[in-house]
Amino acid sequence: MSDYPHLLAPLDLGFTTLRNRVVMGSMHTGLEDRRADLPKLAAYLAERARGEVGLVVTGGYAPNRQGWLLPLASRMTDSAHARRHRQVTDAVHAEGGRIALQILHAGRYGYHPWNVSASATKAPISPFRASALSTDGVRDVVEDFARCAALAREAGYDGVEIMGSEGYLINQFLAPRTNHRDDEYGGDAEGRMRLPIEILLRTRELVGDDFIVMYRLSMLDLVPDGQRWEEIVELARAVQAAGATIINTGIGWHEARVPTIVSSVPRGAFTWVTRKLREHVDLPLVTSNRINMPDLAERLVADGTADLVSMARPLLADPDWVAKARTGRSDEINTCVACNQACLDHVFRKKRASCLVNPRAAHETELRIEPAATPARHAVVGAGPAGLAAAVTLAERGHAVDLYEAGEQIGGQWDLARRVPGKEEFAETLRYYARRIELLAPRLTLHLGHEVTAAQLRAAGHAAIVLATGVRPRVPAIPGIDHPSVLGYTDVLRGAPVGERVAVVGAGGIGVDVTAFLTHTRSPTLDPAAWAAEWGVADPQEHPGGLTAAAVEPSPRRVTLLQRTDGRIGRGLGKTSGWVHRAALVHKGVEQLAAVTYERIDDDGLHVTVAGAPRTLAVDHVVVCAGQESRTDLLAGLDGLEVHVVGGAERAQEIDAKRAIDGATRLAARL
Repeated sequence: MSDYPHLLAPLDLGFTTLRNRVVMGSMHTGLEDRRADLPKLAAYLAERARGEVGLVVTGGYAPNRQGWLLPLASRMTDSAHARRHRQVTDAVHAEGGRIALQILHAGRYGYHPWNVSASATKAPISPFRASALSTDGVRDVVEDFARCAALAREAGYDGVEIMGSEGYLINQFLAPRTNHRDDEYGGDAEGRMRLPIEILLRTRELVGDDFIVMYRLSMLDLVPDGQRWEEIVELARAVQAAGATIINTGIGWHEARVPTIVSSVPRGAFTWVTRKLREHVDLPLVTSNRINMPDLAERLVADGTADLVSMARPLLADPDWVAKARTGRSDEINTCVACNQACLDHVFRKKRASCLVNPRAAHETELRIEPAATPARHAVVGAGPAGLAAAVTLAERGHAVDLYEAGEQIGGQWDLARRVPGKEEFAETLRYYARRIELLAPRLTLHLGHEVTAAQLRAAGHAAIVLATGVRPRVPAIPGIDHPSVLGYTDVLRGAPVGERVAVVGAGGIGVDVTAFLTHTRSPTLDPAAWAAEWGVADPQEHPGGLTAAAVEPSPRRVTLLQRTDGRIGRGLGKTSGWVHRAALVHKGVEQLAAVTYERIDDDGLHVTVAGAPRTLAVDHVVVCAGQESRTDLLAGLDGLEVHVVGGAERAQEIDAKRAIDGATRLAARL
């Protein structure tokens, strides 16, 4: 018997059956936009189908030019597009999967001057003001959506998902926030919902009854002037009556100032709203957002919250997620940690998406992990993210590997990061690597508490040595830096006592993380109710849009965060998560000082000059987060040997686990 009988049970839709309840949610990778990348897209999606996903949903495809996310972005508008997509659908079907094309009209979120919306408004995430669609223009949009669905059927897709949430065009018609029309597509709730219902009716007319039509319904807008709960229920019932097969849960607009998918959001934080809709419709419901392991997914299906569970990034992290769950190997899942660094951050920078913990994602045709032609014995020094990735990849290819770690546990800087409130998920990556090391033994031998010397490495006769020795904290040249009040960030994260008044020197990623550590008595990530209160997430039945006043738990310390450079603190943080960290600093009342000159540290505190004015911060402790230096001490004794340096040892600037894991994996794939 499976450990997850409800999650892995087939779902009979009448005209077709999904092999289980796992939906690979839509996520744009950048492979959708160019014809030349379709073979790569086919390989990427097929690998997830091979991993036994029940239904794959593509990234969003525009039904017309005005609906583009970017100029010349992904679209499905003619039969030539449909013919080319046969390679994608055939690849998924060959692996026993089902696949749906997401139809997405960006509306005012488009990053181009042809933007249109329900009304003439400008989104905060696009520089272009949208023009209001005419009444005839709205009717054209209905035809364009339906034609796109018919083309998807022609292309071999098993269905479509009509994107009606996340603040895209359909959602813009539904919410009073963006719909100021006075024609038949505006005004009251019935008028505002006319567009999606006409799209569904016309789509069903063109595609027939034996085709999946999933509607992504915004159940929680999380913006002012969002939809009221009674409107959401009315829409859901109308969506059912108009011929939808499945209703998927959409959470939050892209312009919402509430985080919905970053690592600090508790697992399953929004599944309650899917359950709230359960009693009002009879269609299969999909729940979504921050579901990354089978135990939670099983519980949500078993307790009736939903009929299916949607995951996007977890299937970037591990394409075999479902197969591992089915075969009792959940402890082998490479879990998504919701960092967004290689997926969404890449997409918003117009780069191809991938995954920090799985750099093969969307690079399946280029980054191949294949058996070594001539297996050899290699050494990897350091068991941080780069060393773990290198050692495991080498062993998977058939090489014998000695992995040396001076500490008593694996993880390096990653082991420190997992202690930060909101980053508890990072422990899953260490669990994954620990399990891989177990399964790859004795080919991969872990030597903990072993600070290997150059002489030992020379004597061992390894074919190649990978130095993943990481970094050490940089000690800035501030007079008094050796004062008893000064602590390093590693000491703080490992539990050193810290007083009530603290100055944090250095406002890069580590400084921001340490500040989060110091300003929380507990992690809201582990308490969904506390997290919701802190961000003002509420029941949309009581508060339209699901927003109320935030109730922030006060910081236990008075913290000042300082940086030498001028400009906004946290400017270099990730595109999709940086704003969350910056907002948290404000929530916790952190004083932020930029353009600081550090003068000295003494019994009176930290003496600084800010914008030309001297100031003394009377603090109990000064925590130093002033960057890192690469640890490459071993290099000098290894001349003449084949040595490769990866991760922080290669480049210490702003410790970058994405670069470390990617570089180490690519190196190990070719050794």
